[in-house]
Amino acid sequence: MQASRFPAMVNAIQGTQHPQGTSSIAEGIAVASPGQLTREVVKRLINDLVLVDEGDIEQAIVMLLEIEKTLVEGAGAAGLAALLKYPDRFKGKKVGIILCGGNIDPLLLASIIERGMVRAGRMARIRVSARDVPGSLAKITATIASAGANIDEVHHQRAFTLLAAQNVEVEVVIQTRGRPHIAEVLAALQAAGFESQEL
Repeated sequence: MQASRFPAMVNAIQGTQHPQGTSSIAEGIAVASPGQLTREVVKRLINDLVLVDEGDIEQAIVMLLEIEKTLVEGAGAAGLAALLKYPDRFKGKKVGIILCGGNIDPLLLASIIERGMVRAGRMARIRVSARDVPGSLAKITATIASAGANIDEVHHQRAFTLLAAQNVEVEVVIQTRGRPHIAEVLAALQAAGFESQEL
């Protein structure tokens, strides 16, 4: 497996010309040029190489944390990322994945977890339009709470909006149970008389 931003080994073995990136969360396999010894070993023993995207690696890291309670760095999660990206290649086969390395920056890990929650629909950012009158914000937050979502952040915008001067836009980051739950929250807001959309 190779991160798509650093396809040096794939290019060297398969003779391709995939462009080289500048950074990757899979630092352990993100090399500008593979070493001669490693290249010879891979050429002799490996049947095929595939590229995975940064998002695939992030998904694999989050899945390993959530399901296996295992912390794996980006390069170590590349094998699972390939399995997730190309399920048909492995369907009906016994597959072994090597998981290695836990060298990951805590701030990067926090960002990966948060982005994974967004991809899974367990965190969403919504925009709600409302009249700028006392109690509107309280009604919005109460409606979201009654729909069973938890509020992470609230941004109450008066100046940075194209709405009429009597209106405000409220951007809210919420934790949900998944995509269907986001739809339920939006429906509850609309039923309460607020225009709302997922951003």
